[in-house]
Amino acid sequence: MKYLVIDVGGSAIKYALMDKQAVTLEKGQVPTPHDSFAEFSAEIIHLYKKYQDKIAGIAFSLPGVIDSEQGFSITGGSLTYNDKRNFVADIQQHCPVPITIENDAKCAALAEAWQGCLVGCKNGVVVVLGTAVGGGIFLNGQLYKGSHFAAGELSFLLTDSWHAKGEPYHYWGHDGGSRGLCRAVEHIKRLPPKSVNGQQVFEWANEGDEDVCEALDAYTYRLAMQFFNLQSLFDPDVIAIGGGISAQPLLLQYIQQNLVYLEQHLPMHLTIPKVVRCHFMNDANLVGALHHHLQMTETPVP
Repeated sequence: MKYLVIDVGGSAIKYALMDKQAVTLEKGQVPTPHDSFAEFSAEIIHLYKKYQDKIAGIAFSLPGVIDSEQGFSITGGSLTYNDKRNFVADIQQHCPVPITIENDAKCAALAEAWQGCLVGCKNGVVVVLGTAVGGGIFLNGQLYKGSHFAAGELSFLLTDSWHAKGEPYHYWGHDGGSRGLCRAVEHIKRLPPKSVNGQQVFEWANEGDEDVCEALDAYTYRLAMQFFNLQSLFDPDVIAIGGGISAQPLLLQYIQQNLVYLEQHLPMHLTIPKVVRCHFMNDANLVGALHHHLQMTETPVP
């Protein structure tokens, strides 16, 4: 049996034809429409018609807060046309096959627990350093979704408590995602906003640019603090980092250095978080969406 697996991102809709073991048979991507659900659904219908004679279902990875049990998109992240949308029912009108949806970062966590770096872990956390910060939490071997399907929405963690009421608030999604790192580099190098991407940042850092290395050190110091917070909250075996910049060896090197620094300088004794890179990298959302689909649609064997 084959499945159409779709990872909806802010800039691109990635899709793959996969078998039950998550082997990719075909893959591609199209730009994500931002104007309306009608335009979005037209792209999905086109993909469905391309593969309809080959597939037993469609598995979606979506941004936002997702009620995966009811097939409802509570929020759509940057795709506001998916806010408060009965997503599965709306798509199923045009694509009459079993359809499932799950939050994108939770899909990444499912992928790592199924076949990746969380295999064998009782407790683990996945942190996705995308445009903002996504998360997936495994407790006692199960994906933890919370009472409102919002567990793991790490972008919304407040990171600064020193200002008075009414002043601007800082949150992890603003400073902790890849855009936060690029913004810091733009500031320290006096470059125009949105003129730098993650690839350029690490090219400069690997060349030894002092300003960029300073910004990277400050960025990973803040990451390390949040990893200690996650360690204190959930006491995981592993914290796995994903997202495009996680492929950079220098990022993990700086994170490890700052974890050691904090362990040596914090006034209390804490377990040092074990931080590793996600196994599936950019395909994690696709693999996890498939795994969720199989869990939701297949009848367990007695």
